[in-house]
Amino acid sequence: MKALAFLGRSGAGKTTLIEKLIPELAARGYRVGTLKHDAHRFDIDHPGKDSYRFTAAGAEVMVISSSEKLALVEKQQASPPVEELLSRFFTNVDVVLVEGFRKSSLPKIEVHRKERYEPLFLHSKEGDPSIVAVASDEPLDIDLPVLDIDDPSSIADFIENGIRGS
Repeated sequence: MKALAFLGRSGAGKTTLIEKLIPELAARGYRVGTLKHDAHRFDIDHPGKDSYRFTAAGAEVMVISSSEKLALVEKQQASPPVEELLSRFFTNVDVVLVEGFRKSSLPKIEVHRKERYEPLFLHSKEGDPSIVAVASDEPLDIDLPVLDIDDPSSIADFIENGIRGS
């Protein structure tokens, strides 16, 4: 299993790009997983639903399963490291597209849009040597591959080459 993270400023199009890459990679025969880091509190349970009632009653772990989907709600004190999440939940896929986890050591593609321009994370004072490419809607003068953000097929080629090369 290979994992590749996508990072970028808010509104740059990380989710949209990943959403376009999933069917592109799946059509090439890869089993694709996704992992998103959320810096905010989120709920997948909703008041009144049985699963919500179980966790509200104090269940530390709640799993809901059907013939099509499975969801896990587990209380935790802190967000686990990305490596732990990958090894625990993604053993049955070929590639995981990760949104966020900017401080991880995963290889990363930075997502950039000219109308949302701010300095690239690549050029920030702390830098990030794990950035392997930038997906952009404009040409950039950098020492890394610049991928056309509007061409998910060519980005999938880049990812596929990385999968084969590892």
